Amino acid sequence: MKHLIRLFIIALTMIVSCTTVYAQQSTSQSTTSKQRISREQLAEVQARHIAQELAFSNTITAKFVRTYCNCQKEIWALGPRSKSSKRGMSEQDNEERIRQRFAMSEKILAIRQKYYKEYSKFLTQAQIERVYELERKMMNRLSQKHRRVNHN
Repeated sequence: MKHLIRLFIIALTMIVSCTTVYAQQSTSQSTTSKQRISREQLAEVQARHIAQELAFSNTITAKFVRTYCNCQKEIWALGPRSKSSKRGMSEQDNEERIRQRFAMSEKILAIRQKYYKEYSKFLTQAQIERVYELERKMMNRLSQKHRRVNHN
């Protein structure tokens, strides 16, 4: 009888511990899936954060979020950024990569100038300057976070 009770307690302990481990795994998996949001959603979150920091009215916030997201979509439509230069490439290859980066920079500048004009229709120059400053800080923070994740 004593042996049967001991066996029952061991079995019960194993069942309880297995369900606890399973519950922890499913929770961590759902947490990571919730953390991955699309870049469109990220752009909207960033725009709303900037609008909140600058205390925009609801009307201005709506215009700003729409304009900011449209600007980001145009930049993304240009395609991915090129990777850093590879060692062992020929001079011609390096020259071509540099020219491509210049062309990409010019296209991005044209988009930013276009949207600066859009922002000027409903924001003051000081607000636009602050928008760019907050955007730069967010991008730096995201870049640092991305580097930490990739190095670990």
